[in-house]
Amino acid sequence: MTPLTWLYAPGDRPDTVTKALAAGADVVVVDLEDAVAPDRKDYARAATAERLADPQPLPVHVRVNALDGPLAVADLAALAALPGVSGVRLPKVTSPRQIVTVAERTAPAEGGALALYALLESALGIEHAHAIAGAHPALRGIALGEADLRADLGVREDAGLDWSRSRVVVAARAADLPPPPQSVHPDTRDLEGLAASCARGRALGFLGRSAIHPRQLPVIERAYLPTDREIEEAETVVKAAATEQGAQALPDGTFVDAAVVAAARRTLSLARRR
Repeated sequence: MTPLTWLYAPGDRPDTVTKALAAGADVVVVDLEDAVAPDRKDYARAATAERLADPQPLPVHVRVNALDGPLAVADLAALAALPGVSGVRLPKVTSPRQIVTVAERTAPAEGGALALYALLESALGIEHAHAIAGAHPALRGIALGEADLRADLGVREDAGLDWSRSRVVVAARAADLPPPPQSVHPDTRDLEGLAASCARGRALGFLGRSAIHPRQLPVIERAYLPTDREIEEAETVVKAAATEQGAQALPDGTFVDAAVVAAARRTLSLARRR
């Protein structure tokens, strides 16, 4: 099932992690970075290792600390091989070499590597987006960290991030990665604003969104599920493709080719969640 919701939970609050696992998100992200105070880092790592020592009922990712500091090394050593960890989210990535280094460090002896997800949170990260996206087979996705990126760029208005958003969407597609999810909407009470922001993100090519409170999850899912009209249109395209070969025009004059058919099939795949 294509994930649409990623719910963050602080690593130093195991009870909150347990609640997050039952909140209805597609993926839970245990955060060892921004959500944890400096004097709680060691406890958060130990508590997370204990909580994820066994397989979990849904995918659980861990966001480790910044890769340019000693905490990330300890985080990866403690957590990368745990049965309950499905992936590692790497903050503030700025170069493809960082991805390669982590992939090599976390690869088990029998081959393969833990699924990695890169967060691009600076101008340098955005400039290297495509190189990062294609750095290593273990990298399964990229996304923006908009709070840090906004500060780094000195952006005051939300529209000032649209170029960076599109850059990440294009980089993911060019590297044959899934469409990136949107960054979190920081106001957990502003559900109307969240819905409007999700609609904008969907128009830019994002798919799904990270959340910091369970009340945001149904808003995100509704925003990213196809509408009845979109499903109907996709069914028409796929049906036409099953009976005709090559490019064609539908009865309403819409031109259909292989790319349009592929998009219609993605829409129908998402529709199965409804």
